[in-house]
Amino acid sequence: MSQTDAKVSLTGIKPTGEPHLGNYIGAIRPALELTKQHESIYFIADYHALTSIRDPELLRHYTRSVAATWLAAGLDPTETLIYRQSDVPEIFEMHWVMSCITAKGLMNRAHAYKAARDQNAAAGRDELDAGINMGLYNYPVLMAVDILIMGSDIVPVGKDQMQHVEYAADIAGTFNHLYGKAYTLKIPEASVPAEDSGRTLPGLDGRKMSKSYGNTIPLFLPEAKLRKMVRKIPTDSTPVEEPKDPETSHVFQILAQFATPAETEETRRRLTAGGYGWGQLKNDLADILERELGPMRKRYDTLMEPGSDLDGILHNGAEEARKRARPVLDGVRAAIGI
Repeated sequence: MSQTDAKVSLTGIKPTGEPHLGNYIGAIRPALELTKQHESIYFIADYHALTSIRDPELLRHYTRSVAATWLAAGLDPTETLIYRQSDVPEIFEMHWVMSCITAKGLMNRAHAYKAARDQNAAAGRDELDAGINMGLYNYPVLMAVDILIMGSDIVPVGKDQMQHVEYAADIAGTFNHLYGKAYTLKIPEASVPAEDSGRTLPGLDGRKMSKSYGNTIPLFLPEAKLRKMVRKIPTDSTPVEEPKDPETSHVFQILAQFATPAETEETRRRLTAGGYGWGQLKNDLADILERELGPMRKRYDTLMEPGSDLDGILHNGAEEARKRARPVLDGVRAAIGI
């Protein structure tokens, strides 16, 4: 598929923590598959992270870590555009324009804002907006501009993030209604996986692996620490000699996402036959994870070094991103009379 025929797919990644196995299976690996189908664009949403991160050194680290993770996982910067949101000032000028045509009532219905108010209500606070900053409130408008300024056709999201794309379409529709005779913004669509269940990993406590639960296994742990964390995954008290149900095993669920189909089926057979203990299963999982993640870890560590190729890749990405953004902003400026 030529780039001229391909639809533009945009993915934003918020740098708010260290990448973990759940991120890789649930977001990174499936998103990289899309590069084979679409003209794909990836950006690190560092300005979005300001709604919650106040440590500048931590923000710099997380931003580089996100970029290094995607590159180590297989993103090819010669084929796929990757850039930092903060390197594209056109985004922030267009954000003000879109803010001026976006209804406050629409923002009042944003999921993140409503959730923050609900938390205050549940805590018995009289001021429901306590602790809510304007960054969180305006977040959907900035997200909409991220999408619109790159001329995105589709935005891969989970079901819980569909509202971001719906808002982008709504804001673009409002702009086109007001200024469409002079300039028209492309209306994006959400791309939601048909089935999310196979892309969710259990964490160290059995719940969904998530930074909010503090139950994650970091993606690039050194081998010894990785094995130690795998040992912490909960199992039941079924004796070694007894048959075990693979479908209820958190360890097996993780293994199935990283092992080959043949390895997965052989492990399933051994569990159901008996004589295969949880300890051995965890050792096998650690071996498979190291085989799959070891080369990625080496590439990640190299990219995270000061003065690595990462800096040049992000610099080049910023230049290309601005080339895409500038004509859109110029069209918007001309349409509104500036």
